[in-house]
Amino acid sequence: MAAERMVVLGRLRAPWGIKGSVKVESYTDPPAALLDYPVWHVATSDGAWEEVKIRTGRPHGGRSLLVVEIAGIDSPEAARRFTERDVAQPRSALPATAPGEYYWEDLRGCRVTTLEGLELGEVAHFLEFPANPVMVVRGADKQEHWLPHVRGLLKDVDLEARRFKVDWSPAE
Repeated sequence: MAAERMVVLGRLRAPWGIKGSVKVESYTDPPAALLDYPVWHVATSDGAWEEVKIRTGRPHGGRSLLVVEIAGIDSPEAARRFTERDVAQPRSALPATAPGEYYWEDLRGCRVTTLEGLELGEVAHFLEFPANPVMVVRGADKQEHWLPHVRGLLKDVDLEARRFKVDWSPAE
């Protein structure tokens, strides 16, 4: 049986304070939603996932920052081993989406065509910008199309077939 797909929801950044807390950049919306998970899966250097239990956590400073206490970590030195590591959850642990809503992770790797039938390529990744996110679609020729990820863009989404259409033209 294949390992379940993990969805990265944030990144541990650096120790914080004298008791071994860790500063975390949350990718969730709202950022504090990451604290809804009492156990986090933290990336290891060999590509595996280590489970850690979160004792407490709270928003901190900037709009996407949190400070958390990890069970068993009680000093800045011990917290250092968690510096610059991804935090994830299994895809099955994430809340269900409403009709017409999709997790970016579910769209990665999908084939994308325009409403006119022009093949654009596969969703490579997303970029976050102040105005709106951008979906980066990479064609077979390595050409990239940057599509503004806005309401009404996605049409005929078929996640089982790993494809969808977009209401967008490369000329835009």
